[in-house]
Amino acid sequence: MNFVRSKPIKTTVLAAATTLLSMSAQAQDEPRQVLFTNVNIFNGVDDGLIENASVLVEGNLIKTVSTDPISAEGAYTVDGEGRTLMPGLIDMHSHLCFRNGMLEFRDGYDQMAAGAYTAFAMNDYLDQGFTTVRDAGCNILGVAKAVNNAIIPGPRIFPSGGFLSQTGGHADTGSFNDRIGDQDKLEQGRVGFIVDGVPEVIKAARHNLRAGATQIKIMAGGGVASEFDPLHMTQFSVDEMEAIVGVAEDYGTYVHAHAYHDKSVNRAIDAGVRVIEHNFLVSEETVIRMKEEGVALSVQAVMSLQAFGDPESITFFSADQKAKATQVNKGAEQMMKWAVKHDLLMVTGGDMFGPDLFRQADNILWFNDKIANNPALALKTATGNAAEVLSWSGGMNPYKEGTLGTIVEGGYADIILVDGNPLEDLTSIKRDTVDFVMKDGDVYKNWLPNEAAPAFQPAGPERDAYFGNN
Repeated sequence: MNFVRSKPIKTTVLAAATTLLSMSAQAQDEPRQVLFTNVNIFNGVDDGLIENASVLVEGNLIKTVSTDPISAEGAYTVDGEGRTLMPGLIDMHSHLCFRNGMLEFRDGYDQMAAGAYTAFAMNDYLDQGFTTVRDAGCNILGVAKAVNNAIIPGPRIFPSGGFLSQTGGHADTGSFNDRIGDQDKLEQGRVGFIVDGVPEVIKAARHNLRAGATQIKIMAGGGVASEFDPLHMTQFSVDEMEAIVGVAEDYGTYVHAHAYHDKSVNRAIDAGVRVIEHNFLVSEETVIRMKEEGVALSVQAVMSLQAFGDPESITFFSADQKAKATQVNKGAEQMMKWAVKHDLLMVTGGDMFGPDLFRQADNILWFNDKIANNPALALKTATGNAAEVLSWSGGMNPYKEGTLGTIVEGGYADIILVDGNPLEDLTSIKRDTVDFVMKDGDVYKNWLPNEAAPAFQPAGPERDAYFGNN
């Protein structure tokens, strides 16, 4: 029985459970092998496909990539039937524990509900073919630990931990009449740290890294989805930023910064920040500086070009937030075109939650359609380029056995099969044509026909028992 495409979340959960059952029958003293045949490979680095190729996975790593037949007696064989095999996608700006922004969970739910929603969101990322995320701020450190320890299913998580924000900064979600020292529910839940002065920022950065953060996220300027910080505002002093960067460097990792305009971005670069999130209102001169100094850009095309192009559709935004969104929309397209022109190291991340969670690939599509007109470049922002930035976490990177974001020997077996050639039709990376998802050597989605991957095909009675016969 094939999966029903109209029920993607259910498919993901069942495929994971079925994989565990099917794999348990193999001898435990031998590494599990999976052989992919009859595939064309986008490897995350090159601009073209490797045609008529095969890939052998052993355990959780890629053992062989070849255009010659691979001999692997006893391996589970997956016939790609001409599909494109590519690295699992990487979202470089996720917020796994938010739905409709931070304020909804602050006012209407608790941390238990946030955790339940996070589990739901992680399954959906896997179903879409996103096997890794860099979480750009929330209390996700325990969840990341649980995923790494195989307690709960989910994509690999590079967590930033709680945002670091000054009083009145982009992560200050308190009330306007708070007294000094008051903490709102989100700060109490370690979604963010409201810190002022060098000693406080050092303690907060160390606290995040102590608990498993792989990098540190700071709020360096004004934002849209916040109450107290106008877009023109610059946040954190140079001394505060340098102190945070110093802590990160002591741990062998880096800092990424929320920033929109020239002053905030250049102050962050002066302090040693290595990745700028958003960047929508900067000048071309700042883009050139980023290129010269090796600062990476994390872009959110759907949020800035589509959602902020119609801010009235964002029902949970105030009138002031909608006005700020309109301003950002006017600058985003030009900034991204400069970034392509000057060949910045670019990664993509959705910054999407709530109703937009279910279409993360649209961020890559909008970047290509409106800005890059280069499917290979667009794909690299969520594969090879993303992996390069993730590697900057150094010793804080929990995934040290293999490489990410590329199909290479010795890389992690984070693999998706898409029905089509994404270099000719990038829409083939959308959920409905992502037919197979493997993360760390385990299968989380299988829409291939029985004859293509019989070892991974769930039996009909189990599926009907789990979901009901509908």
